[in-house]
Amino acid sequence: MICILLVAGHGTVLETQIKNDVTGLYGHLAVVPKALLPGIGGRKILDFWWQTVNTRQLFSEVYLVTNADKYKHYERWATANAFPVENIVNDGTTTLGGRLGAVADLELAIRSRRLQDDIMVIAGDMLCADQNFDIAQVIRFFRSKPGELIIYYELEEGERSSSRGIVEVCPNTHRVTHFWEKPQEALTTSRLASVVFYCLCGETLPYLSRFLSLQPSVQNRTLGLFWEWLINEEKLPVFGMKLPTGFQLIGQVGLADYTKWLARYSAKQQGGAGKPITCRSYARVGLMGNPSDGFHGKTIAMTISNFWAEVTLTENQTLVLLPHPLNDPTEFGSLQDLYCISCKEGYLGGLRLLQAACKKFYQFCSEQGIALSKQNFILKYDTNIPRQVYNFFFSFSSAIVSATLKCLMKFFNITDRDLPKPIRANFILNVETDELFITAGLQDRVVQVYEGLVYMDFSKGLMDERGYGEYIPMDMKDLPSFWLAYLGDPSDSGRIHSNVRQRWLNVKLPGSGGAVVGLCLDTEKLMAMKQAFQEAGCVFCIIEPFDPSSSSSLCRD
Repeated sequence: MICILLVAGHGTVLETQIKNDVTGLYGHLAVVPKALLPGIGGRKILDFWWQTVNTRQLFSEVYLVTNADKYKHYERWATANAFPVENIVNDGTTTLGGRLGAVADLELAIRSRRLQDDIMVIAGDMLCADQNFDIAQVIRFFRSKPGELIIYYELEEGERSSSRGIVEVCPNTHRVTHFWEKPQEALTTSRLASVVFYCLCGETLPYLSRFLSLQPSVQNRTLGLFWEWLINEEKLPVFGMKLPTGFQLIGQVGLADYTKWLARYSAKQQGGAGKPITCRSYARVGLMGNPSDGFHGKTIAMTISNFWAEVTLTENQTLVLLPHPLNDPTEFGSLQDLYCISCKEGYLGGLRLLQAACKKFYQFCSEQGIALSKQNFILKYDTNIPRQVYNFFFSFSSAIVSATLKCLMKFFNITDRDLPKPIRANFILNVETDELFITAGLQDRVVQVYEGLVYMDFSKGLMDERGYGEYIPMDMKDLPSFWLAYLGDPSDSGRIHSNVRQRWLNVKLPGSGGAVVGLCLDTEKLMAMKQAFQEAGCVFCIIEPFDPSSSSSLCRD
């Protein structure tokens, strides 16, 4: 693959305002091309892009297209940054009125260097909020699709869709179904903005010259109009990949906007570094229908705050998964101690859950066209869910996976639009069943994602049609007081649930493996019941429902 960096723009508003600035703050930048202006962290904007694409394993060559007016600036930059000067393409123009247009500049580089390979095109004067995204992931996604690739991001609050190329993307195939070049607000509800960051197949390159033959006016030789023509009229297959970050093309803004976006992106880069993210998932109790979620039934379940699992993510130079001192023991008092703990609690702690969740998260984002940043972290977990009731609640495993997913989404800026709640529940289940072969159903994962009191319909028609059921949060204000009793001796959830389906087929109630939930409105009888359970060796407690509408956020940093 070949990369082409476009920096051939002329006399922008930004350059004029820097030249005319009377504060004296920007005098040293008066003749500096926009791509060589300071970017995030103080380094030049173009420095970031050159560092990103300067990888022989990914690109056989990198070219830079500029104009005659700014050529010497980029020649000097090239010699200082080990960029091959012979790969700078000069389009020969010196004025805004004499410009060729972005499509013509791109076509010039391809024609003059006789390029026939796949090409990545990037605007070298573009600010990128994420300084660590994985460009290799972009290339892998492009090569997995039978067509071209457009990078897009979700507009931030205050950004107008009329100032961007806007794409509409099929959520299932990731194909761009329509491209709008700076549309009026009423034309589309999409907030997905295309940026000058594309991948073109080698066999598609002739379309550039065809487009230019249809557009004699330089004003129409923009990349936005090219994609609008290629997608809407030529109907070529073009796919979209999301970068969960922001972009600003400096050539299109003035001094005030440049300093505003530079400050915002710099603050975002600095503010997120090193701050721990802690997310919690709560236990659940099944009130009705359990375990018919695995057999196309209907259930009602509720999250409770008595028991929880919590995961903390902290940015780090390497990716580290920390074992839990109790659930993932690595030190023992003696061989006998190891034997006793292993007999009582088994071998399956939470470390494998962290690893499987991370693996599945990366796989999901790659398949869904979401390019993640190259950031590493430390993951650790804690829980107060008693091992003997892992099976009764939403299980220890899904609690850890759910909390881990919340942390990863927050850390990588993945939104509910990227991973909607019904799909999130499926994701958690798939981590357990596909990666770790844990026998489980959707009910626990759904109620843990939606939280509170949730009605769930897993009818076969719904599951076959869209892959998930109907999930409806219910009002919790009139709930009676529930109690919980569970055995004091450990019970292996996976073993208990491993033959649930067969027992259901035999018309036998599967039970909960040592735990029961109930309600008793008579205080005296409740106390007597509590005493009886305790004398039988059970733990007894009053359930505290978790209501997300009246509780603080489950994630904090």
